[in-house]
Amino acid sequence: MHFTRPRDLVIAGLLGLGLGYLLFQAAYGSLPQLPLLAGVTFAVLAVIEVVLAFSIRSRIKNGRIVGAIGVARSVALAKASSLAGAFMAGAWLAALAYLFPRRDELVAAVLDTRAAAVGTVSAAALVAAGLWLEHCCRTPRDHDRERTRGTTG
Repeated sequence: MHFTRPRDLVIAGLLGLGLGYLLFQAAYGSLPQLPLLAGVTFAVLAVIEVVLAFSIRSRIKNGRIVGAIGVARSVALAKASSLAGAFMAGAWLAALAYLFPRRDELVAAVLDTRAAAVGTVSAAALVAAGLWLEHCCRTPRDHDRERTRGTTG
């Protein structure tokens, strides 16, 4: 398994942007109001992943046993989160691109713009947390291993 490439994140973000904008153009009038806290779910996931990342990182640095299956699952979670976050960041940006110019015309667009801003920030936080978790799951380099052994022994 290879680590997440920036190209993958850009493609996911552009797909979210394109599909999201088409959805808003075609169906905004029939969509319910966007809940302000809809995007906060991604922020909660981001916090959980950051905590997991620091836990794994400290275990690896201290030379404690880390299960390979657990780390592999964490890497899979990190990859999925960063890609889903990139896709949803694109979708939330599409919502902002569609709604922001219409704030003066539509009352609903004002509240939906706030929800889209919260969603964009939360999705970006999930991308960052996923990338950080993935980074923390990497095998230490040889000079990092020697430094770890020297401080614990």
